[in-house]
Order: sequence, then C-alpha cells, then structure tokens
Amino acid sequence: MRARWLGTGIIALLATAAAPLAAQDSDFTADRATGYEEVLDLPDWTGTWHQDWSRLFGVSVRPIQLTPEAQAEQDAILASFGDQGPPLDEVAHCVPPGMPTIMSVGGMPMEILYSPGRVTILTEAYMQVRRIFTDGRELPDDPEPFFNGNSVGHWEGDVLVIETVGLHQFNSIGRGVHVPHSEAMRVSERIWSPAADELIVEMTVTDPEVLAEPYTSRIYFKRQNEFPIREYICAENNRLTTGEDGANIDLGLDDEGDPFGPPVRD
Repeated sequence: MRARWLGTGIIALLATAAAPLAAQDSDFTADRATGYEEVLDLPDWTGTWHQDWSRLFGVSVRPIQLTPEAQAEQDAILASFGDQGPPLDEVAHCVPPGMPTIMSVGGMPMEILYSPGRVTILTEAYMQVRRIFTDGRELPDDPEPFFNGNSVGHWEGDVLVIETVGLHQFNSIGRGVHVPHSEAMRVSERIWSPAADELIVEMTVTDPEVLAEPYTSRIYFKRQNEFPIREYICAENNRLTTGEDGANIDLGLDDEGDPFGPPVRD
C-alpha cells in the first residue's frame, strides 16, 4: 500500500510541475525578462572608462564662487595651514571623498552598468558604488546622508540626467574648498557620449548657503577596455599618518637605518 501511495503521489507531483511548463510554452513571460527590454534601447556605455589625461580632473565651465561669509571662512582655514599643511585625516583613514570628487579621483577608471530601473556606476577609487534609480521614484524628502548621496535619474534621449542630494558632512563641495557644505547641497549631472568611445560627465553643484552661484565642471573619459578596473584596497600599505604635527609618511624605517645605503661619491 505504501509503495502504491508513493507511486500515485509522484505521478501527481509530475503532473502539477508540468502545468507551468506548458504555460511557459504558450503565453508565459517572466517579468524579469520583460524588464530588460528597456536596457536594450540605452546607449552602449559598456567597458572601462578612463579619464582623459589631457584634461585630467575635469574642466571648469563655471568656477567656484563662494559667498562672502564662506570665502572669509575659507581664507581663515587656508591661513591655518601655513605651519602644518592641510589636514589629511580622511585620506590617512581611507575615508572616501564622496560626491562630486569621487568621479575624478587620480585619473582612476569607472564602469557603468544597466539594469531595469537603475544605472550603477562603479569606481576603481575606493571601490565605490553609485546607485542611480531610473524607475520614476522621487528624491527623498529627508534623505539619510551618504558619501555618494541619494540619486535618481532619467533619460533625455541618450543623455542620462541625475539629481543627487543627502551628501555626507565629510564631502567637499569642490576640489580645494575646505568650507563645510550645508544640507542643501545638490549635485545635478548630465552624462552623454559625444562620439564613439568618449564620455562626458557634467556636474553642476548648488548650495545657496555656501556658494554665491552654482558652479559647473566637466570630466572627460575615454573607453579603454585593455585596462580593466583593478582592486583598490586603501588600507593596504597605507603609510600616511596624522597627529599633532600634521600629516606625515611613515615608511617604518626608523629602526632599519638607511635602506639605500651610504651615498655614492665620485
């Protein structure tokens, strides 16, 4: 009896499993497969994008203009660097620079990935991930501050338009600016390909409490697939230290003598 029951159960189970297969052969379509149809219509930005070394760190379209109050604070901060130089605590402790600086760190490359309702940007620098949601959602009213912010985007033809808010307090409002930004800081981006194997990232930063007017910069990239993104572990062999005397490079040679030997004399 037990064997007969098992046999009957197996036959019923196989019959039940066959029903969805039959449906798949007729009119069943997986939602996930349907969602990827939108990706096929997007511009081809596959591969590895390296910064154009002839225009490294970007080109200023509209320079940074601070408010009088912010400029006075900036001048005082720069004056305090006279003895020990700028503080490098974030660099010494491998804190990522966040937006907008992460897009132009040391000429390091990036990748752009598509998925339904989202564009993902991977940077070699600090192995950062930017998630830009293109599913129609709105920016959060009270965003949690992140180094790369909270981003939503949409397509205007072949141009990706991105808005980013909710930026971490450690982020710089712009390269060389040491005045803290306010919670109102916002980064507006336009990314497009002007020609084959070329990409432009244009960023406009606004912060009425710190900037006298929005400033705009462009970063130029070239597709170079022969040099893929490498692993970036900031803490590995990081010799930068900070303390009461400012920043310094510790090579760990104090107890080893001169590793290069005595100077060579003619």
